[in-house]
Amino acid sequence: MFGRSLKLFRILGFDVRVDISWTFFALLIAMSLALGFFPAVYKGWPAATYWWMAIGGVIGVFFSIVIHELSHSLVSRAFGTGMTGITLFLFGGVAEMQGEPESAKAEFFTAIAGPAISIVLGVLFLWLGGVGGEDRTPLLALFDYLGRLNFVLAIFNMIPAFPMDGGRVLRSVLWAVKGDIRWATKWASGLGGLFGFMLMMLGLFAALSGGLVQGLWWFLIGMFIRSAAQGSYQQMEVRRLMGGVTVRDLMHKDAHVVPPSLTIGELVDKYVYEFQQTAFPVSEHGRFVGVVDTAHLKSLPREDWSRKTVREVMTPPEDAALADPAQDAIAALQSLQQGGADTLIVTEGNRVLGTLSRSDVMKLLGLKMDLESA
Repeated sequence: MFGRSLKLFRILGFDVRVDISWTFFALLIAMSLALGFFPAVYKGWPAATYWWMAIGGVIGVFFSIVIHELSHSLVSRAFGTGMTGITLFLFGGVAEMQGEPESAKAEFFTAIAGPAISIVLGVLFLWLGGVGGEDRTPLLALFDYLGRLNFVLAIFNMIPAFPMDGGRVLRSVLWAVKGDIRWATKWASGLGGLFGFMLMMLGLFAALSGGLVQGLWWFLIGMFIRSAAQGSYQQMEVRRLMGGVTVRDLMHKDAHVVPPSLTIGELVDKYVYEFQQTAFPVSEHGRFVGVVDTAHLKSLPREDWSRKTVREVMTPPEDAALADPAQDAIAALQSLQQGGADTLIVTEGNRVLGTLSRSDVMKLLGLKMDLESA
């Protein structure tokens, strides 16, 4: 779903990562609070105070979103659905599920957990903000802001537009009524796409009416929701079509293995050009010892090809893009997309079993979509 993201920390078994787009989001929040909201509501305070409050606001927003997504992750895990972690990005955050929920009940409680915890946080922050009564301090004002923000977060997320929380609640209800998750997802994602389109039109109208920044923001949010709704249905279709397909089913068992003593020149002439592959497993005395990829060769001067060996440039097993033969094919494809590699080396213990490329998975997926989608 995302490009490169930075892992910040791990909490309750889940990695919390931040996409680079979150930096823009955090900066936008800080500027809006320091230059707009806080000076308008709490007049007469020093500019430095507004900025410290804004920084506190960004930190509060960050942890509010993390706790919101963490609640989804914990409930989902309790129902047996695997989670890959939590990622914060331009439009908020997402708890990344490895598959679809096992039941409509699991979907409902997983979806409702986020808004529920946001309401709890909202009540807590508003209570903290009201401790001083009418005597407002910057800290109490910040608590009041975070309380209201969490209520807005809960309400907005409950809009029945899939894949937002409200849309997932709607899907769980449709799923329970019809007993068909595919049908429920199709309708819920359709409504999500419609809502996203309406937000885009609202943003366009606002921009043409003079509210350029606000209009652009609504347009982008609407575009994201519309794209996410369509993508969620397509993702479910991919999982349905590729269900039960493993790496062993798709891998090339006749992998071309190279010895570590081979020179780079020999590797290029006898393997890369002949077999037209970009990655080769390296084996010594029948044991897997690394991977050599053509990406390693691009920064290597041509005059070094005749004297440098594969051993000197190969990636060791612990850093290589590997796959288990029993691994789900879609999970392997996600590993390729997230890691930026084109080929996975399939290993079992210290033995090389084969290779699996992105095109191998996409070829079968394309055939299945052509023949089985309806």
